[in-house]
Amino acid sequence: MKKFLFDLFPVLLFFGVYKYGDSNQEWAHRMAVEYLGGLIAGGAVPPAQSAILLATAVAIVATALQVGYLLVRGRKVDNMLWLSMAVILVAGGATIYFHDDLFIKWKPTILYWAFAVALLVAQVFYKKNLMRSVMEANIKLPDLVWNRLGYSWILFFAGMGLLNLLMAFVVFRNDTSAWVSFKLFGFTGIMFGFIVIQMMMLSKYIKEEEA
Repeated sequence: MKKFLFDLFPVLLFFGVYKYGDSNQEWAHRMAVEYLGGLIAGGAVPPAQSAILLATAVAIVATALQVGYLLVRGRKVDNMLWLSMAVILVAGGATIYFHDDLFIKWKPTILYWAFAVALLVAQVFYKKNLMRSVMEANIKLPDLVWNRLGYSWILFFAGMGLLNLLMAFVVFRNDTSAWVSFKLFGFTGIMFGFIVIQMMMLSKYIKEEEA
């Protein structure tokens, strides 16, 4: 549970800052001008974009703090976290500089597709199942099942990337607030549901191993 909340930390802050800023636009604009004005092309902060710019900046700082915390504690920083920080720095930085939420809306898709490509390349070209590497210490499965599990995560991440594009640029094209809510609750719920379904499907192998 602690790791889940730790991983979700930047998303929760992004959601909270955006929602507060969207409801208090004068405050959001004042804060964006004061802290982000020098980072924006032309130096002018569009009032309508202030909330998303603030939320993006906070998410960048939160992700950097995550990495810094792990390094200071002498713990390993997962490759997924390094990748997440790189994507949020690029997409978030572009969002702030160009004061355009297009870039931050692409961020989940880029991240999910990067995960899918990494899993696919490792499994197909290097014959290394990354999901097996992560989970094998806690669960024993037949080789065929590990293979299917790896491909199921590849398809899942690819599908999540497509889903984000659909929600960001079609369903909630003119409603950034709704997309921000879906980003937290929708993606988290889908991820949790996918994991539960997988554990139910794998439970019979776990029982066989225990027997």
